[in-house]
Amino acid sequence: MRAVEVSGPTSWSVTEVADPSPGPGEVLVRVSVCGLCGTDMHILEGELTSAKYPLIPGHELSGEVVAVGGGVDESQVGLIVAVDPNLPCGRCHYCHVGRENLCDNYHAIGVTRAGGFAELVAVPDVCAYPLPKDLPTPLAGLVEPLSCAVHGVSRLPRAPGANYLVYGAGTMGLLMARLVRSTGAASVSVVDTNADRRAFAAEFGVDAVSGSADELDRPEGFEVVVDATGVLAAIDDGLTRVRTGGTFLQFGVAAEDARATFSPFDVYNREIDIIGSMAVHHSFAPAIDLLTNGLDLSSLVSDVLPIDSFDDAVELFRSGSGRKTQVAP
Repeated sequence: MRAVEVSGPTSWSVTEVADPSPGPGEVLVRVSVCGLCGTDMHILEGELTSAKYPLIPGHELSGEVVAVGGGVDESQVGLIVAVDPNLPCGRCHYCHVGRENLCDNYHAIGVTRAGGFAELVAVPDVCAYPLPKDLPTPLAGLVEPLSCAVHGVSRLPRAPGANYLVYGAGTMGLLMARLVRSTGAASVSVVDTNADRRAFAAEFGVDAVSGSADELDRPEGFEVVVDATGVLAAIDDGLTRVRTGGTFLQFGVAAEDARATFSPFDVYNREIDIIGSMAVHHSFAPAIDLLTNGLDLSSLVSDVLPIDSFDDAVELFRSGSGRKTQVAP
């Protein structure tokens, strides 16, 4: 089969590899689409120490079950599924207390084992979530990123009437902006340095879009600030935009060695909450429910490229062109 194989940091190619076969408790998925995201870029650049090379990356995947392993009901063959890439061990402290996304023995499809930038991938049966057959393929590929946003919003305080500021008008920032709107937000503002993304964000329904938070008319700050970029300049700036008593959510994935700065006295004196959101946490089913019950995200997918154009997909991501780029193996 054709697959993207990363042999080490900054070294990858589209090549022929052996077809996988499903083991006990697994299903074999013919991948329809797999989205490219910031975590994949960290893997390609060697910035994610948990990644195990050589590796087929890709964790935002959906497709059709074409075979099953031992112990899996044959009736699953033919199902269209979205795949939860996270593989908690079920034995550590965090798994035992219901915080599986913080598992001490972290493994994930597309990070520590073969992922979705391939024609076929074997995944645990429990990770394959059935989808309606009439759900458009690009939307099926948005289940994983949407589930991350669902978990991110669940980490925020419920504060109807709050004013939100989101850094980043990429896919994840816009998903967060769309979801926090449903919490009863008074306003949702988005900051991005990319003019094309700002233009799309304005069409996507946010209240204010700017290239800098200085241009937004809220000198008192925002009750909730969300970083969806992982960029230090945005994080440092965002921490200064939180209103007294407010919350800052680190949602974007920064490089592991990145270090932001803030005033501990300010956090103490103004009772600012700084929280994080890691991957997904019991949020796949809610994300699927949202997509199948009227949440229209079709405009978020701007490019679907064949697997042999993977390098073009990477360049699209790096350039900030378009919105969500997906690969169709």
